[in-house]
Amino acid sequence: MMMIGSSAVGAVGQIAAGQAQKQASELNAFQIETDKEMNKVQALQASRARREEYDLATSTNVAAFSAAGRDRSVEAFLEKQKEVIAEDVGRIDQQTQFENMKASMAAMAERRRGRNALSAAMFSAIGTASEGIYRYQTTRK
Repeated sequence: MMMIGSSAVGAVGQIAAGQAQKQASELNAFQIETDKEMNKVQALQASRARREEYDLATSTNVAAFSAAGRDRSVEAFLEKQKEVIAEDVGRIDQQTQFENMKASMAAMAERRRGRNALSAAMFSAIGTASEGIYRYQTTRK
């Protein structure tokens, strides 16, 4: 009877360990997703900062061109600056999308790891319980 009790305790312990690993994976996945949201905020801040730099540089340069009487230069400059800011903001957005996809995949993998750990623990627990029952029946005869 001691063998069955020992096996039962072992099986319960294995299940508890699997559940703990699954919970740890869920927490890790949550942290990854939180980092992903922070990344979005940082990207928005970077885009905003780049636009503010653009606005400041544009107004400074427009004033300098106007003071020098070079209105055609102003138009060409503004067109070029619009292209530059669009490329910069586009790069920031694209990099953010890549990082967010990477974070989403990492969170999914982490959750999968937790589910796999729980499944493995359940199978191990079933094996431990079965082994205990087998030993009990073998020694009882």
